[in-house]
Amino acid sequence: MEMTTWIQMSADRDAIFGLAAAVEQWPHILPHYRWVRLLRDDGERRVVEMAASRDGLPVRWTAIQELDWADRRIRFQHIRGVTRGMEVVWTLTPNEQGVLVEIWHAFHPRWRLVPDVLVSLIVGRFFVDNIASKTLRRMKVLAEERSSWNAAVR
Repeated sequence: MEMTTWIQMSADRDAIFGLAAAVEQWPHILPHYRWVRLLRDDGERRVVEMAASRDGLPVRWTAIQELDWADRRIRFQHIRGVTRGMEVVWTLTPNEQGVLVEIWHAFHPRWRLVPDVLVSLIVGRFFVDNIASKTLRRMKVLAEERSSWNAAVR
């Protein structure tokens, strides 16, 4: 399963990156996140335990988060949980309308008796795309508010 969830934001790229990188703050700004625990912090490489809800269904995983400040890119490698082995990459691409924010997920489990199409439907469409879409929609509101407030103050 590979999928990309995206949204166009009319916001400052640094404001978006700051919101996306600070996963420990997500439960305070994203209603569908139950908690995020910072297990290890080596600066640009952190280990985080994350828990969200897909419309009342709890999900939880542990991931390595790597922050690339120069390219404004965030990578996650899921290391524990049902989605162990999942790769996630956030990219923020400036364009004429603002910033295109994309979250790419790749998950290729070796589950016997579970066909790839079922992994794509259940893990991909039902859980990943739902949670990622909610995350992007809420971050869009917050980043655009922050950017317009900063512009007004200048």
